[in-house]
Amino acid sequence: MQTIPAPVVKDLVLVGGGHSHVHVLKGFGMRPIPGVRLTLITKDINTPYSGMLPGLIAGHYHFDETHIDLGPLSEFAGARLYHDEVTFLDLDAKRIICLSRPPVPYDIVSINIGSTPTLEAIPGAEASVVPVKPISNFLGRWYRLKKRIQSTSARIRVGVVGAGVGGVELILSVQYSLKTLLQESGRPSDLLEFHLFTNTKTILPTHNRRVRSKFQRVLQNRGIQIHSGLAVLEVHGKNLLLEDGSIKELEEILWVTQASAPSWLRESGLDVDNAGFLEVNETLESSSHKGVFAAGDIAAVLPHPREKSGVFAVRQGKPLEQNLRRSLLGLPPKPFRPQKKFLNLISTGNPYAIASRGIWSLEGRWVWLWKDWVDRRFMARFANLPEVISQKENIPVGLVSSKALEQISAHTMRCRGCGAKVGASILEKVLDRLDPGHRSDIVLGLDQAEDTAAITVPPDKILLQSVDMFPAIIDDPYIFGQIVANHSLSDIFAMGGQPQSALAIATLPLGPEEKMETALEEMLRGVLYVLKNAGAALTGGHTLEGNELALGLSVSGLVKPEGLLHKGGMIPGDHLILTKPLGTGTLFAAHRQL
Repeated sequence: MQTIPAPVVKDLVLVGGGHSHVHVLKGFGMRPIPGVRLTLITKDINTPYSGMLPGLIAGHYHFDETHIDLGPLSEFAGARLYHDEVTFLDLDAKRIICLSRPPVPYDIVSINIGSTPTLEAIPGAEASVVPVKPISNFLGRWYRLKKRIQSTSARIRVGVVGAGVGGVELILSVQYSLKTLLQESGRPSDLLEFHLFTNTKTILPTHNRRVRSKFQRVLQNRGIQIHSGLAVLEVHGKNLLLEDGSIKELEEILWVTQASAPSWLRESGLDVDNAGFLEVNETLESSSHKGVFAAGDIAAVLPHPREKSGVFAVRQGKPLEQNLRRSLLGLPPKPFRPQKKFLNLISTGNPYAIASRGIWSLEGRWVWLWKDWVDRRFMARFANLPEVISQKENIPVGLVSSKALEQISAHTMRCRGCGAKVGASILEKVLDRLDPGHRSDIVLGLDQAEDTAAITVPPDKILLQSVDMFPAIIDDPYIFGQIVANHSLSDIFAMGGQPQSALAIATLPLGPEEKMETALEEMLRGVLYVLKNAGAALTGGHTLEGNELALGLSVSGLVKPEGLLHKGGMIPGDHLILTKPLGTGTLFAAHRQL
């Protein structure tokens, strides 16, 4: 975890780990802005590079070669990594609502979450087809299909709906992979049958005639049946009802059609287009809300409409980073102009590819080698990270409001004794929002404004006590709170006891009051999640300012004298039951040595 010496003044939150955001993470890692705290919220820790997905399916690459590990990249950027899914944007309160953690406040937010195929308009599609996006879900289904092919001697008919670049590359890669699989096992490849469906008159409708002709030839030579000019009206199990009334029976249906956006963008009150994509202007900032940016497939750039392609997401990374920096510093973002024509290197499954740009086209094995070189070079940019460029620790003037300056100045004048306490207003606000848990044996707890807790101990029980404290071993305060609570309670469980209560002591990095308040609340919510599940209550605590986030718990428990357990080795007849994986402590210790 990279320690940022300057107080946290502004929060930049990245939603999604798409192609544009990986560029932003690397850029902020190389040139951090003192006083800016960077947070990445993502469903997938390994973000796929779409340009190499066909090669992964065809078997030319391994998983790690085609995915960017957001863990090391986030650490390089000094970013907190939250493994969660966003469900709503509270634009008035400037908070991001997630599926399974407390809300995340932001000053600037950027969205780069990609898109998913549209299924709702086709009856039966959601229950039966396999959408290619999100790629993480598709890969699981793809691996299961390969296992099914290996274990059956029946004929398998595979259909791909959608004949843009994604659909054409997919069906050729799937065919190449599955036929190779059968040949290696000594089985005939004619057990497989492939169909490509499109409602357009031709495949690859956004590309020139030469490119379409070349791929038409490849598909025909490979025995792939093309059903063009026929929309899919309904899906019945594995059967497609086509526009002409015919029914095509299939064993597997892969869906690569017109993309759509998640509904929470519209529900949050952002301006979106007819397909739900976030409307942004030429600076990549929302057309309806300042401080909200978007890039990649999820963004509809109003002055420059383009098709959904990873090429544009990659190219938007640099202008997005520049405009996020300018907005954080109080400067107006600058417009950018995307290229009108772009080079597209489209693979044919086998080590062969066709290049498309404007009105010209080239093909050959050498084009595939060219594509392989381009893709590997792109991935290497995020695997081989450079040294961080040193920065002065002073905060840029444009970053700080007068109110924040007053708060930071007040912090720096404090001594390290009683003056190190976090302000009472922060504690009061946080505690008012928390339910500390309730037990009948707690006489005085957080419900009363006393300096100590008062707890009764039944006459037939022994009081157990233990204390643990940790620096933040991960960047997510909510998960960190859960880790500390679980670790602290384990000592009570090891003695055969039942947890009863806990006192917390927290160290918070200094910064504006609302930033410290959020960090404290998230940690305590994580603690309470564990305590309540264990039947214990939080009865009080203490807070300090410091250079690094830290949290400790003093925990109490009860046990009957005859049930008290002591340390000792196992003896014959004992059983060891593991309720959680072992080794996480060793991994954290090793990680801190890096």
